[in-house]
Amino acid sequence: MCRLFGLHAGRERVRATFWLLDAPDSLSAQSRREPDGAGIGTFDADGRAHVARQPLAAWQDHAFAREARDLKSRTFLAHVRYASSGARTLLNTHPFEQDGRLFAHNGVLGGLDLLERHLAARGVADLVRGQTDSERLFALVTAECRKAGGDVGEGIIRALWWVAGNLPVLSLNLILTTATDLWAVRYPALNGLYILERDAPGPAHRPLEARSHRIRAHSEDLAGSPHVLFASEPMDGSPGWRSVDPGELVHVGPDLAVMRSFPFPQAPAYPLTLSDLGPAAAASQKA
Repeated sequence: MCRLFGLHAGRERVRATFWLLDAPDSLSAQSRREPDGAGIGTFDADGRAHVARQPLAAWQDHAFAREARDLKSRTFLAHVRYASSGARTLLNTHPFEQDGRLFAHNGVLGGLDLLERHLAARGVADLVRGQTDSERLFALVTAECRKAGGDVGEGIIRALWWVAGNLPVLSLNLILTTATDLWAVRYPALNGLYILERDAPGPAHRPLEARSHRIRAHSEDLAGSPHVLFASEPMDGSPGWRSVDPGELVHVGPDLAVMRSFPFPQAPAYPLTLSDLGPAAAASQKA
């Protein structure tokens, strides 16, 4: 199953080391299970978005992992891909960038022909360059953000309401980041998403060492500062991890204030199950 990882470090740009090659739970190891691409999105000091991604299993691309060790940003977005739609190409690899925002998605939605017609009517079809349902979902979010005057939270709500009412949906778990804010959604209940609000520890506190059998993140910088983590599963033994509830939209602002809301319909109008998917798509959604 694709894995999402989001991090907000507040008002400081921090150095976070992702996807270590030499770690037991490194990108190298996990990419042998999620082999269809990996990417990390960050923002520079001027707020410009940058994406480092490859359509390869990361163990095949050591230069990518070395670059990832040195990235600094206030917000981070990372994704390990197990393809449910679209070939293994650079254009289909997450995260995606549109209007200076970064986006990654874990799930499956159908009815892409209808969605493409809807995007064309909204004037955003040109934003889509690859084959994935995820990039098309992002384009709809972007269209709704523009219509809402740049209000990202409202754009996400409007986009997911339309999708939930018009398209077959298995899962719409997503993380969207800007240079200052982060939004995360779990919808509906199939795939998990977790949040950890980590307060500033004392000077003797050990560095962040978040790990799982899918994703590993390590940071000396974060040892002395508060931050908020999102992941597809708890990444260490901290008792602070909690499951994002089905239908929950979480917004983390520049001061790390966490706002929760439940703005989506209880269930999609046309829910999908794993048995409705082809073998490749179903395999991509199994833990």
